[in-house]
Amino acid sequence: MLHRMTEGPIGVLVMAYGTADGPEDIERYYTDIRGGRPPSPELLAELRQRYRDIGDRFPLLEITRAQAAVLQRELDAAEQGAFRTYLGMKHSPPWIADAVDELRRDGIRRVIGIVMAPYWSEMSIGSYRERVERALGEDGPAFTLVERFDEHALFVALIRDRLDRALATLNPEIRDGAAVVFTAHSLPVRTAEDGTLRCKTCNACSEGCRYAGGLRMTAEKVAREMGIDGVLTAWQSAGRTPDPWWGPPLEDVIGELAESGRRAVVVCSAGFVADHLEIMYDLDIEARRLAEGAGMAFARTEMPNADPAYGRLLAAVVREHAPDRA
Repeated sequence: MLHRMTEGPIGVLVMAYGTADGPEDIERYYTDIRGGRPPSPELLAELRQRYRDIGDRFPLLEITRAQAAVLQRELDAAEQGAFRTYLGMKHSPPWIADAVDELRRDGIRRVIGIVMAPYWSEMSIGSYRERVERALGEDGPAFTLVERFDEHALFVALIRDRLDRALATLNPEIRDGAAVVFTAHSLPVRTAEDGTLRCKTCNACSEGCRYAGGLRMTAEKVAREMGIDGVLTAWQSAGRTPDPWWGPPLEDVIGELAESGRRAVVVCSAGFVADHLEIMYDLDIEARRLAEGAGMAFARTEMPNADPAYGRLLAAVVREHAPDRA
């Protein structure tokens, strides 16, 4: 056995960003993610229209529950009862603090937190750590956080498989010349005195940023294994704030590819692991419209969602972070 059970199971706190619960919850949700500042009437109307364009679907909570369930099955397959999963969301119920309360009621003494996002950013992953630690207070239980899993071999294999499938959907006549663009959610940056861009939270320049560097590393690894030349990285879904955000934006890259004569583009959105607005609207509607309007075929990689392969990756990461209680 991996662990002795004298201290009971290790709690696994599965966390994700959160979602509106339906059209009537959109304003509440976006007010929460904006730190309590309500969106303007114009922005709110635009957001509501985007949700209408994807059929007023809000699947993230359901998908995250399924991801936690497939993780639990994979953990139990290796060692029944050694781990117990819990679900906490940052901007919607079930809240992270509520999950911590549940952990305490169950007598959990050790907790591993894992966010459904592969790349480290202090602004993103670090904020989950802060919320958990605030909820834990001084009483515990003991807590450790998985900061990233983009370098794991099973993650690279998962992305490679998804990209291979997406390429296979293209007409063979244009497949070999298709441009491949790896994306993740853009983050706000600031311009330092020396003119370099730095993350607003980690204070690293663009060349040293763990978040931007992680995406580039994934793109390079997958391209090398698949024998693809000239893959690109871009950023998507930037927020509507006065701050500058990581670039280049995906829409600009699509325009440049069209101008260069490319006939197809495949977007590998490696920074996301579930279908939600940033995928179902930003890629499936907006990016596709831009590409096809410029005369290019468009395809994108499927999200992992609750695929068993993703569950095996998560389980491997959790087990590698679990302290040996022997």
